[in-house]
Amino acid sequence: MGIEERKERERERRRQQIMVAAKRVFSEKGFSKTTMEDIARESELSTGTLYLYFKNKEELFASLSFRILQYLLIRLEHVTKEKDKSPEEKIAALKDALYDVYEFDPLIIINMFHLQSSETLLNLSPQILSNMKKMSRKAMREMAKIFREGIEEDLFIERHPQALADVVWAMFSGLVLWEESKRIINPDKKFLKPTLDIAFDILTRGIRKT
Repeated sequence: MGIEERKERERERRRQQIMVAAKRVFSEKGFSKTTMEDIARESELSTGTLYLYFKNKEELFASLSFRILQYLLIRLEHVTKEKDKSPEEKIAALKDALYDVYEFDPLIIINMFHLQSSETLLNLSPQILSNMKKMSRKAMREMAKIFREGIEEDLFIERHPQALADVVWAMFSGLVLWEESKRIINPDKKFLKPTLDIAFDILTRGIRKT
């Protein structure tokens, strides 16, 4: 192994160390209350070292969010490649995939939705912002495939598949944020799954052609 390769491996190891520490701090304190100093203490590194790897806490959080988007894309690709399922069955599988992504890391996905709807995106480096946009577009294209298939088979009403995918994503993100606000009031209740079931039932009935 050459010197440059060893340096790159060490850099990636340190980057992962920071991200693991950041995830713990974000989980304990939330995004708004977390500082780079908090993350530095948790990772046992200097604050200056953190800034060598991440421009700010928004960029650090975006890197964690990018992992969620990668996982989302993997789950969606699995759904669209299931040849033995009908388009309507794929919509049910899509619902399960989205809930699975939420369960994978609720805090990160909740904060990711907050991040996507705020001006904090402007604090990201062009490269990270570009990567997030590309991954998001890929995920939405995979989702649209399900609706396109149903339309082509004359099972769903004729609407733009990408618009239908946008509706699903907006519905999912809205429900996650709304149910999270209810969970804060009553932490013993888990509202998301049954509400998501109802929302997808209404969606499926609405786009069904018969």
